Amino acid sequence: MLIVTHDTIRNPVILEVRQLPRKFVERVTVWPRGPIGLGGLLRILAEFQLMRYLLWLLPLVVIGMTWRQTALPLSQAPILMFVLIWWMEMRVLRVPPARREKLIDADAAERGLDLLRVQARAVLTKIAAGRGLREGQLRLVVEQSPLSWLTPLTYVTVQSEDGPEVVSLTPEERAIIEAGLFRAPLTEKLLHRINASQDEFLREIMLDARSVSAHARLEAALA
Repeated sequence: MLIVTHDTIRNPVILEVRQLPRKFVERVTVWPRGPIGLGGLLRILAEFQLMRYLLWLLPLVVIGMTWRQTALPLSQAPILMFVLIWWMEMRVLRVPPARREKLIDADAAERGLDLLRVQARAVLTKIAAGRGLREGQLRLVVEQSPLSWLTPLTYVTVQSEDGPEVVSLTPEERAIIEAGLFRAPLTEKLLHRINASQDEFLREIMLDARSVSAHARLEAALA
């Protein structure tokens, strides 16, 4: 999970909002600030279509270089290249429609989404109370890459209609999200399986600041 806010990414210009919810997957590249390790870097690079296409075609290049008599036929077979790319993109990295309902039981999926809504609203309540918000709406947007068989890539933002904008979160607010959003039994992997089964990879939970209780405001004031 990457909490996307001004202090956590190297290219905050992508946070400019024209309409809500602000989406990132397959639109812009999010470059995290600070060390992310080789695995994290490779996972981000996997989102680049061109790099994936080159990887899928690499076996044909190797075959052509190893058995030179096949080089000319392969270079003149664009349909083969197209089919290979389509198969890897639509049948391997994405879940085909026929397999979606087998990923997870429908009732289990709804329970998982209920958990997400409850835990997201609890997070937003703490953030709104801590900021002393009395009106307006906050949105917790959880967006995942649709690519399967890879570590889930999850972007989490808090967005506001006041602007509209992607809210700049403090370290304390980011800690609230890290501690409260994905709590057992809800995990990023479970949410990705639910999203893949429904072919919906963006979840948006809204909170009206007027619904924040006096108890939550008092708790925030004493924290």
